[in-house]
Amino acid sequence: MSKLIALAASNPTVLAAEECDLTQPVCAPENVADLFLLPSIFGSVNRTIILMFVATLIVVGLLYFAFRNPKLLPTKFQSAVEAIVSFVRDDIAIGVLGADGLKFFPYLLSIFLFILVGNLFEVTPLVNFPITSRMAIPAFLALVTYVLFVGVGLQRNGIKYLTGVIWPSSVPIALRPLVGVIEFISVFLIRPFSLAVRLFANLVAGHVMLTLLLVTGVTFIGAAAGGEVTILKGAAGVGWFVFGLVIFIFEIVVSALQAYIFTLLSAVYIETSIHAEH
Repeated sequence: MSKLIALAASNPTVLAAEECDLTQPVCAPENVADLFLLPSIFGSVNRTIILMFVATLIVVGLLYFAFRNPKLLPTKFQSAVEAIVSFVRDDIAIGVLGADGLKFFPYLLSIFLFILVGNLFEVTPLVNFPITSRMAIPAFLALVTYVLFVGVGLQRNGIKYLTGVIWPSSVPIALRPLVGVIEFISVFLIRPFSLAVRLFANLVAGHVMLTLLLVTGVTFIGAAAGGEVTILKGAAGVGWFVFGLVIFIFEIVVSALQAYIFTLLSAVYIETSIHAEH
């Protein structure tokens, strides 16, 4: 049977250049890690680093151009950015933290917009790569949140912040050692880990799923057009491609949802550090 080189032209992050048998659903490299490799640009500066700076510039540009000269009768662009800012301020910062919310609002807005833009790179033409699908970025953002809520807890409550976790007074004394160990692991180990992995896993899953569906569809449609496979397989390719487009739209929702969840949990963790007695 004829062999094809399945280069995912619609998704430059897939670098599978092995010869593939059309009886297989998709082409795969010898090492699955190759699916996530990105070409380096200017030596050690790779595409991920450049996209991080691009995401940062987009966030700064959105806020700057929306509010540098605010109008009494806002434009559609200004209204859209104001709606996002108001949502983070009122529903997340103040909604979760109360009166303390405005102090942490700049941080919460920054991570929300950065994660949102980074996630939406997944469905951006000619980019098609969410930077949050590289574990280092969610891990760093989770680490910043971790340092922040632990620092706030120690600043507001002193050593009582730690003793309240290790030796919870609201629990019967016989259970305090066990509950203390569970709470310590939950607060200081599980929280930052789960915060990073949740964002990373969701974006990787969506990215891989889109790649499989769209590349499979394009491969079979192209092969059918060239007479390499039957019309039936070509029709199946059309079905996979259409399904990929549906998932494409779904991933836009997932991108916004994951940015919201990360920001919301960050606010919740800060709030529990401020009011550690609860």
